[in-house]
Amino acid sequence: MSPRKEVIVIGAGMAGLAAARTLAEAGLRVTLVEARDRVGGRIYTLPGAPLPIELGAEFIHGLPEELIRLVDEAGLTRFELEGEARCFQEELGTSRLGPCGNQREVDQLFDQLSHFIPPEADLSFSEFVAQRGLSQEAATLATNYVEGFNAADAKRISIFALAKQQAAEDMISGDRLFRVEEGYARVPEFLLRRFLEAGGEWIPSSPVRSISWQPGSARVETETGPTFQGSAVIITLPLGILQARTVSFVPQPKILTVADQLAMGSAARVVYQFDLRFWPDDLGFFFAPDQTPPTWWTTNPRPSSMVTGWIAGRKLTELRTSNLAEAGLTALSKIMGTDAPRRLLGLHHHNWQTDPHSLGAYSYVPQGAIHASDELSLPVDSTLFFAGEHTDTSGHWGTVHGALRSGYRAAKQVLEESA
Repeated sequence: MSPRKEVIVIGAGMAGLAAARTLAEAGLRVTLVEARDRVGGRIYTLPGAPLPIELGAEFIHGLPEELIRLVDEAGLTRFELEGEARCFQEELGTSRLGPCGNQREVDQLFDQLSHFIPPEADLSFSEFVAQRGLSQEAATLATNYVEGFNAADAKRISIFALAKQQAAEDMISGDRLFRVEEGYARVPEFLLRRFLEAGGEWIPSSPVRSISWQPGSARVETETGPTFQGSAVIITLPLGILQARTVSFVPQPKILTVADQLAMGSAARVVYQFDLRFWPDDLGFFFAPDQTPPTWWTTNPRPSSMVTGWIAGRKLTELRTSNLAEAGLTALSKIMGTDAPRRLLGLHHHNWQTDPHSLGAYSYVPQGAIHASDELSLPVDSTLFFAGEHTDTSGHWGTVHGALRSGYRAAKQVLEESA
């Protein structure tokens, strides 16, 4: 009887956990190595009341089968976000929070994206908008949405990728948003428990320093000292880490040049807890393009005095202040016409761009790079397997379910190589 295949999984985010659990339950010997002292990666939940505080991924986008099934398996509760979307406008010395003008024009634009026939040459979103003849207000709204949602630069992000993404979202009702009531971190924690129950080994607080490999064999060295040997490695390092080359490969596979074709988006967020709610009860999302942060949301329909501010993409890279939390309080005071600092009980914030274990929030596809993720999903000499949301091939880049799917795919590839 041949010995069980040994697999090293680097990264205990959703992709790494999904792959590790699948392989351990299939009978392989699996070591899961993680730089942080926790699982979840860019899912980062802190205790809070009446709801936990999410500083990373917060929403389940639509009804992706794999993720919904996992949440249900873990016995967790999800609820759908509700509330009106409104925009803050300043005109002729007055300001108000009201309906977003030209929203129908913007909705029609994104509906076209999921059905249009792409041109022979890829375009950036900015180029695409310029060709559509939108009003200036609608063009600004659409650009703000794309940059905020995708953590992207509208002058770089691919229209081919956005069309694929829009069609993928339509298939899972991606316009609906859900939260995990117990906290999103409970999902990766559930995967870790199942992995350990299947006999897997978890090594936290151990950033990987180098991966030395040849076909059928790999050696992983960590900054804390331990090294691990296996016949295959699943690498779920965030795109920002791959591009920074903070982990060395010996020899360096050519596939890393493919990773360089993609872009790592930037995002930061701040969550405020106030003594009482001073915004309308029916408010969900609200947008203030000229404020910092420009995007906000409440916990509607769950009543709370908690509100989240979000800034991403080009607006974050061009941000003039280092104190996002203070800027957000100023913006809230202006938007709501109240003294927000006086009502503040506490706040939490996180800038994913400066997080040393991610160096960014999530990936997007620049103009001309539509095939990069497909190439990254292919094994290298049956030894190196890449997973993570940046390797998703279905159009769900930057999502938890995209990462989850990639982990299952990588595990399947390893099992097929082992057969």
